[in-house]
Amino acid sequence: MLSFNKQQLPANPLRDPNDKRLPRIAGPSGMVIFGVTGDLARKKLLPAIYDLANRGLLPAGFTLVGYGRRDWSKEDFEKYVHAAVVKSARTDFDENVWARLAEGMQFISGSFADEAAFDKLAALLEETDKTRGTGGNWAYYLSIPPDYFEDVCRQLDRTGMARAPKGSWRRVIIEKPFGHDQESAAELNRVVNAVFPENSVFRIDHYLGKETVQNIMALRFVNQLFEPFWNANYIDHVQITMAEDIGVGGRAGYYDTIGAARDVIQNHLIQLLALVAMEEPLAFDPAQLQTEKVKILSATRAVEPFDLTTARGQYSAGWQGSEFVQGLRDEEGFDPASSTETYAACTLEISSRRWAGVPFYLRTGKRLGRRVTEIALIFKSPPHQPFDLGQTASLGQNAVVIRVQPDEGVLMRFGSKVPGSAMEVRDVNMDFSYAESFTEESPEAYERLILDALLDNSSLFPSNTEVELSWEILDPVLQYWAENGRPEDYPAGTWGPRSADLMLERSGRAWRRP
Repeated sequence: MLSFNKQQLPANPLRDPNDKRLPRIAGPSGMVIFGVTGDLARKKLLPAIYDLANRGLLPAGFTLVGYGRRDWSKEDFEKYVHAAVVKSARTDFDENVWARLAEGMQFISGSFADEAAFDKLAALLEETDKTRGTGGNWAYYLSIPPDYFEDVCRQLDRTGMARAPKGSWRRVIIEKPFGHDQESAAELNRVVNAVFPENSVFRIDHYLGKETVQNIMALRFVNQLFEPFWNANYIDHVQITMAEDIGVGGRAGYYDTIGAARDVIQNHLIQLLALVAMEEPLAFDPAQLQTEKVKILSATRAVEPFDLTTARGQYSAGWQGSEFVQGLRDEEGFDPASSTETYAACTLEISSRRWAGVPFYLRTGKRLGRRVTEIALIFKSPPHQPFDLGQTASLGQNAVVIRVQPDEGVLMRFGSKVPGSAMEVRDVNMDFSYAESFTEESPEAYERLILDALLDNSSLFPSNTEVELSWEILDPVLQYWAENGRPEDYPAGTWGPRSADLMLERSGRAWRRP
């Protein structure tokens, strides 16, 4: 007869938190979305919540409460969510999943100054805790302009909805823009933190939820292959690009108050810089990750003089592929006299031993050559080259390129001999693609971030210190631009204004053409 020692038995996978076969499922909870009738909720948040439910990652009693000005019944709200889900959900529609999710949907009609409506909301949440088992755990998603944050936070505080019963939690999720400069960001943080402690605040930067962004940390810290050359000894410069092939479209009025630098560089691109440049954290947990990002952002500044190290532009009429498109000043709702940029580029430097002397070039723009987001680490040329110029005429600098979107993956560019009797060296690519290497489909960024907020995992959410440091980096550039003329025109479908090319040409460098 065989006998077993209990200590030799495998751990029960149902009890092992490290078993990767088990998905992370949110505990008893509900969510209130303020601004639920807006574009973000319709196109991203509501489909993401359905997709989480369809993947079995939300609790059975999960309750979704919408808050808005429209005079809707529960049935009206269900129809609205159903239409959004059918149109934009990533996963297939399942009637059984929908029925369970719709059962817990509620809608409260009111403005952000309507105390009676907030009193009604508070009563609804209290009743829902009893009837649906949400356990007093509520996340408040502020899908609204920052000007209304104070009104909503004040009402949540007044009604007691911001304060969790013992053993429960209350969290707030806020969308960018996190202010329009360092001073306003600090004030916004003060307003939110006056009601919610910092560990209950989740600032959404949807780029940090993308699979490839998280793979930056795996690429750097899991592989011995990359770490030895990830420094100023080998890297000549770093280019971080977010290019769009669309114009401002129906967002012209909003965009005119923001501009490309505030819309993208201050949050998305500076966060990517932090992940690329930071030191290895002691552990993969929120506190350690945020500590290392704060260190690197504290050491980062914009390089002067800004007339030589920055560039900005506005797209003019031109060919976007096979379509001739109008220029920015002809877009409906945009002030023709506006100096708001649709293209922004700047040079940053990091005062650390690892990165001393390595420029980080950040750029973003609309109506550029194609839609792409990537991080390119460009290597220095070898100190000695045994081949003559004729043999290496087609050879460029080595590069590691992390593609964030589309075609997520990692590309390595290096030199190789061309087949034949002559010695000729030419660039070749070694290309890793997520789509080709994994059968699993990557979740949409908002799915991951909403689930992380429900699970209290803040790894992918910037802290208030990170936000204020990002503005501290960018503010001098914005101030210089505000005081010095208009943006330069660039034709739609090109890669930006001539001044952006000159930024790099002055040091013998050039932008990548993705």
